[in-house]
Amino acid sequence: MEPRSSNNVVQLFRNFDETDLPHRMGTRRRQLFSYRDLYFHLQDFDVDDGPERIERAKSDPRFVRISEDLKPFIQPYDPATWRSPADAMATRFYHWDAST
Repeated sequence: MEPRSSNNVVQLFRNFDETDLPHRMGTRRRQLFSYRDLYFHLQDFDVDDGPERIERAKSDPRFVRISEDLKPFIQPYDPATWRSPADAMATRFYHWDAST
């Protein structure tokens, strides 16, 4: 992530999250983190098919717009292999929840 751009990124997501699209994607919570110029985007979903819903939402003009608007601030981790958000999705390998 471009240093000192967190306020810009926050505003872009704040505007995006005020639309109905996060709800259509099943997004329950979004958290953004930075660490030494790295950007981490954690989304929690109400449903198990969150990644599939994101894939379907990719053609929505609002999704396309925020993806374009983020480009000046956030670069792909591996530009040689980046084609879509799916190329940057981590795989969870451990989860613990105090309520279970």
